[in-house]
Amino acid sequence: MKKVKSLILFIFIFYSNFAYANNEDFNNWLNDFKKIAIKNNISENTFELVMKNVKFLPKVIEYDRYQPEFYEDTKTYIRKRTSKKKITNGVKLYNKNKKLIDEVDSKFKVEKELLLALMGIETNFGLYLGKMDILSSLSTLSFDKRRSEFFTSELLTLLTLIERGVINHEILFGSWAGAFGNFQFMPSTINNYAIDYDGSNEIDLKSINDSFASAANYIHKIGWKKNEPCYLKVQLKNDIPKKFLNTSAKKINNKKKVKFFKKYIINYEDLKIDDNLRSGIITPDKDIVDNAKPLTPAYIVFDNYDLILKWNRSLRFALAVCKLKNEFKNEL
Repeated sequence: MKKVKSLILFIFIFYSNFAYANNEDFNNWLNDFKKIAIKNNISENTFELVMKNVKFLPKVIEYDRYQPEFYEDTKTYIRKRTSKKKITNGVKLYNKNKKLIDEVDSKFKVEKELLLALMGIETNFGLYLGKMDILSSLSTLSFDKRRSEFFTSELLTLLTLIERGVINHEILFGSWAGAFGNFQFMPSTINNYAIDYDGSNEIDLKSINDSFASAANYIHKIGWKKNEPCYLKVQLKNDIPKKFLNTSAKKINNKKKVKFFKKYIINYEDLKIDDNLRSGIITPDKDIVDNAKPLTPAYIVFDNYDLILKWNRSLRFALAVCKLKNEFKNEL
């Protein structure tokens, strides 16, 4: 019993010292970052107003090191995010906001089913927007060395949006990674694609109006092709060259017309797809899931799938979004 108590005390002291050291270093980082912010046209008044209460958040570092996209197998990941309850809740949201969502669908040439799928998976239709202080989250990740450059840029962009009066800093609570609103926009995405659709002179991505229009504007501007497919599940032959098997979400390599892959796909005749569509092959469990089979599950993916990867660099995320989109198409 004494050994257990001693171990608990040791762990407590270790993590207390760890947190203290990081907090001290974090405060030094914050002083240095203030100079960078001012050089990037952030006024001292704005900086003091919005950054005076930021804190180092150890939990954010934990979340950054463990993300389900990189550990769950594809079947589990998709099943969790495309449940019947998810579909029911999405249909309810659509029926409640039908006029707006149909208008956005038509204006931006982006299917309402896709928008519902994105919102459903990102925040469960606004139920899980996140409660983390975004300024503290981004500051913690900027301070952390793993992806400091990326998150420093995002934090500076957010401060710029606040400086310009585009975003109200008092409502900035969201994900551990600094994403905000119904569709979990990062600051750079807000800056590039968010819209004040209801004319309130402020972008509120927790509102249905601004968030749906902003999501549609984003996916449209990066090249979405309405009514074209995302992916199809395939059974691969053993002789398919490894170079055609994509396991990374960074880029789908060795794309070919669908007909090129005919000789490698067992269920090719069942696909019923345009032979000339540009496509690639992904095997999302390989190299990530323990004891994964090298050729299954496998999917042939198209240009629209690539665009979902620009939204979130996860093979499983893109598959789940497209799957849920198809489910909504059967319901609406």
